[in-house]
Amino acid sequence: MTDIPLAPIGRIVKKSGAERVSSDANEELAKLMEQYASRIAKEAIKLAGHAGRKTVKATDVRMAAESVK
Repeated sequence: MTDIPLAPIGRIVKKSGAERVSSDANEELAKLMEQYASRIAKEAIKLAGHAGRKTVKATDVRMAAESVK
């Protein structure tokens, strides 16, 4: 079970070209997206802290996403 709703995940996969998407595929993609987002968030928190801030900003998230890939 994930925190991300599965319906939007299915829509993303369909918009990417799939005709049909299984519920297992939706769940797996949601799980992977949460893991990736968590890694980005942790790195963004470090960047904000390094800048002396408690608030995570969009620039922190963008920079974190570049380094986490």
